[in-house]
Amino acid sequence: MNLPAQPMPDELRRRVAEIEWYHTIELAPGVVTPGWLDHRGILPKIPLPASLAGLRCLDVGTFNGFWAFELERRGATEVVGVDVLDPHRWDWPADSEEETVRTLARRMASGDGFEVARAALGSSVVRLDRSVYELDPADVGRFDLIYLGSLLVHLRDPVAALERVRSVCAGTLVVVDGIDLPLTLRAPRVPLSRLDAKGRPWWWYPNLAGLARLVEAGGFELIAGPRPLFVPPGPGWRPSRWNARAIRSREGRHWLTAAWLGDPHAALVARPTTPGRG
Repeated sequence: MNLPAQPMPDELRRRVAEIEWYHTIELAPGVVTPGWLDHRGILPKIPLPASLAGLRCLDVGTFNGFWAFELERRGATEVVGVDVLDPHRWDWPADSEEETVRTLARRMASGDGFEVARAALGSSVVRLDRSVYELDPADVGRFDLIYLGSLLVHLRDPVAALERVRSVCAGTLVVVDGIDLPLTLRAPRVPLSRLDAKGRPWWWYPNLAGLARLVEAGGFELIAGPRPLFVPPGPGWRPSRWNARAIRSREGRHWLTAAWLGDPHAALVARPTTPGRG
């Protein structure tokens, strides 16, 4: 496979500046993408093997590709990333406005960030325009390790998505996804979830027990976790100015927490308990 040509630093900086980034990725010495979140500092907390040598890996919802490139860096024999490049195909609530769709489409930029990063890193990761609901072993095969990150909260039907992930999982699933911190503190052992779905593709925010139950309902058994963690804001984070009213609303408290401590997430490791449906 021919690797993409690596752009020169000045050209690379120009291309980075043209894109809104979700992931913070060091593309070259002194060239770091201004991501919305910065996962680099929490890598030791993510339950991924230090070596993935000999394994075929899948990154579901790859976006700018941070986790796909990390799987490759850890020696995976093959890494495939899947994502839905057309935002109109995302799970939108019925009351979503076209301007909101256009705004998020600009952020996605048809996945340009992934291609810029892939070229800069000289990566051989293959990206497919696929929804998690479309995963089919007849199409993409099966994978020894699957990484599913920050995606379930954006799905209307996370259990159906997990069932499709199970259909292509031949080994281990690592899930790192958003949780509702107040629900976790209030009911640490009872599976609960908060429904958002207010004009944007943010749907279910489970508590810690709820995330575990979602994964189990999708046909997996837990091996480790879930364990809470906070994903730090990146250089592209543009939080609203603090005001006293923000702390009075659930959403305001969430964003204040994300801005100061990081976005509340949890990580777990699981494996299929039943044969995946093809």
